[in-house]
Amino acid sequence: MMESQTRRNALMVGALASVGLVSSQVNAQSNATKQLGTKFKGKSYWVNKPIDGGSVKLYLWRKKPTKVTKGTILFVHGSSMAGTPTFDLFVEGRPEYSTMDYFAGLGYDTWCIDNEGYGRSDKARNINFNVKNGAEDLVAAVDAILQETGQSSIFGYGISSGSLKLAVYIQNNPGKVSRAAFDAFVWTGKGSPTLTERKKRIAQWQNSNRRPVDKAMIESVFTRDHAGTADPVVVEAFAKAVTELDDTMPTGTYLDMSMNLPLVDPLKLNLPILIMRGQYDGIAAFSDLMEFFTLLPHPDKHFSVMHGIAHASFQEKNVAIPYHILDSFMTMPKPIYSE
Repeated sequence: MMESQTRRNALMVGALASVGLVSSQVNAQSNATKQLGTKFKGKSYWVNKPIDGGSVKLYLWRKKPTKVTKGTILFVHGSSMAGTPTFDLFVEGRPEYSTMDYFAGLGYDTWCIDNEGYGRSDKARNINFNVKNGAEDLVAAVDAILQETGQSSIFGYGISSGSLKLAVYIQNNPGKVSRAAFDAFVWTGKGSPTLTERKKRIAQWQNSNRRPVDKAMIESVFTRDHAGTADPVVVEAFAKAVTELDDTMPTGTYLDMSMNLPLVDPLKLNLPILIMRGQYDGIAAFSDLMEFFTLLPHPDKHFSVMHGIAHASFQEKNVAIPYHILDSFMTMPKPIYSE
């Protein structure tokens, strides 16, 4: 028995080396996402993304229950924050704001990524880390997750520009994501007041690969659409977690969303898809999303408007609503009849 286990371990080491995946068990990830007192221990992974004859390192963070009953889900962050503050936020006395803890508690194997240019992932390249680059990150990340878990496909969730990265990845790599949720998604940008304002700063962002991010900027995410949708205590914890990892963010996704849309062809997304749209979201214009939704070819498609929520669903007072919607979609029964 011991010899067999040793052989399996050796095979796993070899398999992980082939995708450049290195992991380590930790109890406390950092002050940005305090793990002490949370229900599930986390595990850090680094995966090598091939680039220009070399590679860059991408950071993955994982939390899972002892027994996975509902599948594996990868969470993809937006333009102004890395993965762990968005999806594994620690707020004293408010465990529901760790999305990964919540979904691990439901039986999911949960992962999030820091895209290149964000958080703990490499930031050295002199580029603006746009949506295309973020989608390329997911090629390395998803392949590593599939190899680590032994599955043939996973679930995907992306928010804001993260939903664009996920959608571009899926249309270029069909079959590896079995169900996808796009939250705060934008297709053409038509009718978006937030993007209209951003277009006024295109020249500024074209002249720099990065833009400053501080507490005030993060707080503005929760006030620009509809003040009051998020608890100030949660916003403060979130801003602290974000700025402990980064004091600047890439400009690439801002530029893409301001001047390069559309980036996604809905006709190439032939899989079950959920569109999640906050009631007050200033980026995801309702009419724009409905046009996109109508063109999605798969019959298993869903559109949910989230009551009392603005742009950042998982940091809002009504966080239980997106959690319920997402879990319901990921656990949708298979149809008995289909043609």
